[in-house]
Amino acid sequence: MRYQLYYWPTIQGRGEFVRLALEDAGAAYADMARDSAGYKRMLNILESKSLKARPFAPPFLKAGNLLIAQTANILFYLGPRLGLAPRDEARRLWLHQLQLTITDWLVEVHDTHHPIGAGLYYEDQKPESKRRAVDFRKNRLPKFLDYFEAVLKHDSSARFSYVNLSLFQMIEGLRYAFPSTMSKAEKKHGLLVENHARVAARPRLAAYLASEKRIAFNRQGIFRRYPELDAPRR
Repeated sequence: MRYQLYYWPTIQGRGEFVRLALEDAGAAYADMARDSAGYKRMLNILESKSLKARPFAPPFLKAGNLLIAQTANILFYLGPRLGLAPRDEARRLWLHQLQLTITDWLVEVHDTHHPIGAGLYYEDQKPESKRRAVDFRKNRLPKFLDYFEAVLKHDSSARFSYVNLSLFQMIEGLRYAFPSTMSKAEKKHGLLVENHARVAARPRLAAYLASEKRIAFNRQGIFRRYPELDAPRR
């Protein structure tokens, strides 16, 4: 099957978690909105009044007659088909649970630079962003890192899955957005660092990460580098 992935063409965002799975598996897919015709088609789907399964927002995936939205939902579908999740129901649900927790984590990253409203510019909410970022760095980030470090420790014998790919992306993005904070935090989370390195070394992923297909982090995506939101260097 040739999959069609629809997501905004200039940012990694939530769509990148799906791209990583497709790239790692060597799946045939088209990143539809990377050209003007595909972008228009994506908007037409989002604005359709007749489509019963109309997505609320990208990313969404077309697989045959299926149109699947929400990152975790897409990965739940793709996982066993790409060899990135077993067909055992209990294990699949566990992976889905982990991916939903990653989704929560990603929202909290976003809210460090947009704590008041997504429709406002960062510059319109800088004081609130600084307060939110302090809480994220000191309280929320350690909780997520500790949780997933424990998951990797207790799940060390489990086969490689799309959750490993998603944890790679979280560490990659956090390193970009909060380099000072992460340089300290990673010293206590060796398994997450090890997972990141292992994913980056996978042949298909390494090729993708070095290619022009990989969109660079920027200040339009979820992970944004604003030095004033990071921990001060000492």
